[in-house]
Amino acid sequence: MENHTNTTYRDGIKLVVFDWAGTVVDYGCQAPVGAFIAGFRAKGVVVSRATARIPMGMEKRDHIKTVASYKEVAQAWRGIHGRDVTENDIDSMYDNFASLLLGNIEEHSKLLPGVYDAVAALRKNGVKIAASTGYFTQAADIVVKAAAKEGYRPDFTICSSDVPAGRPYPWMIYRSMEALGVYPPGAVVNVGDTPVDMATSLNAGVWSVGVAATGNQVGLAEDEVKGLDPEAYKKCLYKAHKSLLTAGAHYVIDSMAQFPAIVQKINARLVRGENP
Repeated sequence: MENHTNTTYRDGIKLVVFDWAGTVVDYGCQAPVGAFIAGFRAKGVVVSRATARIPMGMEKRDHIKTVASYKEVAQAWRGIHGRDVTENDIDSMYDNFASLLLGNIEEHSKLLPGVYDAVAALRKNGVKIAASTGYFTQAADIVVKAAAKEGYRPDFTICSSDVPAGRPYPWMIYRSMEALGVYPPGAVVNVGDTPVDMATSLNAGVWSVGVAATGNQVGLAEDEVKGLDPEAYKKCLYKAHKSLLTAGAHYVIDSMAQFPAIVQKINARLVRGENP
């Protein structure tokens, strides 16, 4: 016998999992980039900002290891050290990165425009809020406390240090769902500013929304954006949108003020029987 009953989830979004840097704080995802570059520079290897940004969203030791594996970086390393990078080298750079990050992360933890009102609108509709990050616990705690001073207090927070593996593994999303009692995956939206965030959404089977203007894919601080030629900025935004959509985003926004309307669109799709 076969069961042809339609069991598609149709009840609407119950949980949104927000990334931190570039999504709800830290315009342009600035805090980690300088620390990554400095860590390699301390070993005599020059890494560009663009290269340092490629794996953004991953757990930070994994991020360093991934950058070190890129052909041009690996060649530069061998040219300086006469050998391939080792796990001890990765550990050393990670320790340096962590120290540098802790020294500057608080100044980059200002809440981004539209976040407070967007979260308030979600809560008004009974949606729960979780926050996930590739940061380690000590760094994440600083960001959580800084955001709380501005009124942003997720119902649940989690970082890569709390799970067996960080993004693109889906464990932080699943842990958020478990902690807040939300299921199935179709009831969840994951919001982030990197292709790694989008891949994580796909792996978790949840809805995926990318943030372009304030995020890693544009990678510009707010004052840099203001000084940019409008046509050049338009090209930056287009490239960011394309990279996030290619990585699997269902939607891409430029401002968090747009996000509540996106949730309404997803709810309408759920009613029609669509799922991520």
